[in-house]
Amino acid sequence: MKMEEGKQYLGVDWGEKRIGLALADAETRLALPFMTVTDLRSLLAIIEAESVALVVVGSPRKMAGDEASNPLFLHFLKELKSKSTVAVVTVDERLSSKAADALAGGKRDKAGRDEIAATIFLQNYLDQENK
Repeated sequence: MKMEEGKQYLGVDWGEKRIGLALADAETRLALPFMTVTDLRSLLAIIEAESVALVVVGSPRKMAGDEASNPLFLHFLKELKSKSTVAVVTVDERLSSKAADALAGGKRDKAGRDEIAATIFLQNYLDQENK
């Protein structure tokens, strides 16, 4: 997807307790940790408030590459796609939490960890799309 000037791109690291978010804009093409929310309603409000053009959701996968079939994640994704006014894509999020732990210095700040994980796979997505 071509990045639209003035638009934001949102990375979403879904979890049962927290949803870590990262934002990037078309001008800088740099993903940065944004915030953590706890429910879909809050996420949808942010999509609207931040002029988000595309939502990039980290999809849990097994190490072999197969999609993990977490029914709670699948329900979240279905609801997000049906209620969002913008496009939603999924990307492989394998090892993003481990990388986030390395960057954040461990698992002490789980909210920050989720935001960093979202930042990692959003940046990877943007880098691939803009080659």
